[in-house]
Order: sequence, then structure tokens, then C-alpha cells
Amino acid sequence: MDPAAFFEVFGEEVLDEVPPLPGEQAMYDWFRSVLQTDADAPKITAALKQAALDADAMVGELFEFRNYGIPLARHWSTQHTGAAFGTDYLMRTAVGKSNIFVNTANETTYYYQDLDDQGERLDGSNTYTVHFKAGQLPPVRGFWSLTVYDKHHFFHPNELGRFSLGTKNKNLAYGQDGSLTLGVGGEVPSDPALHAN
Repeated sequence: MDPAAFFEVFGEEVLDEVPPLPGEQAMYDWFRSVLQTDADAPKITAALKQAALDADAMVGELFEFRNYGIPLARHWSTQHTGAAFGTDYLMRTAVGKSNIFVNTANETTYYYQDLDDQGERLDGSNTYTVHFKAGQLPPVRGFWSLTVYDKHHFFHPNELGRFSLGTKNKNLAYGQDGSLTLGVGGEVPSDPALHAN
């Protein structure tokens, strides 16, 4: 079912099922008035259907983390609303599209990257590294991980059957100076010692 037809059929039901947050009642009333007017006005019906289709096309861009959240150096981004979005509707939509199991900000901090250091789109055929200087691993009270996802934010099958590296890996290869360099993408390392579990 396309988004326009969904909104036309289920719009009132969605408004009934999902109660308004504080301060949203006026917006809900406006939505209901538009839906009621829609039933008797073909031009409004056509405009609503087109708006739903346009919105759905734009939502696809939210698979790119760089299109929402807080931009950081070297094309990283982050966000602080977690699963407590309030009235941040763009973030709520983006997380619903790209990272539905996100935790609240008091539980987890996320850093995302879609582009490499030069601003080029990440590509699994290339090799990328993330380097931590000695004593500068992520400061956590639980665990940290570097996790790689495909363009739809699912784990992509690979020869090592591995999708993340971090605290849970007990045999990471540290440099002599205590630093840690994690590599992702490209060819499978030929050195078995680099096949961290």
C-alpha cells in the first residue's frame, strides 16, 4: 500500500491509537480537520496524496545518517535524543527508518559515518581504519563497539562472519605503543592473528 493510500485509509486510526504528546493536541485537531475535509474535497485529496508520496520519497534519504543529527569532524555524526524524541519529528522519523532499536541517550551514545575522511561514500570493497591512541579507547561503563552495516542498516554476510569489533573481542591486536587500529572492508586479512574473535 502506498503512503498516500495508507494515510487516507488509516489516518484517523493512527491518530486514535497514538496519543498526542503534551503540546501536540492542536496539531492533532488540525490533522483531523484536514482528514474530514479531505472526504468532500477532491483537490485537497489530491494534494494530500501527493504530499504523502513526496514525504515518502524524502524519508528514503534518512538511511544516510549524515542527513540528520549533529555533524562532527571528518564526516561523523551523532544524536542526543535517542529514543526520547519529544517533538523532534525528523529524528523520530529518521530513527524509525534507519535505526529502529536505538536506545535512550542515558544508555547509549551513537556515532555514525556514511562518508570517508575525504567525503566519499563508504564502499565495502575499500579498506578503512579507525585508530585509537594508547589510553584513548571510548570511555564507557558498559561496552563499546565499531559495527558495520550495509546500505539498509542490516549486517552484511562476510567471510569472517563478523560484524563488529570492540570490548567483547578478547584478542584484539594492539600496537607496541598500546594503540589500537581496527580495520573494516576490503580483502580478508591474510594474517590469522588479525582475525579477531
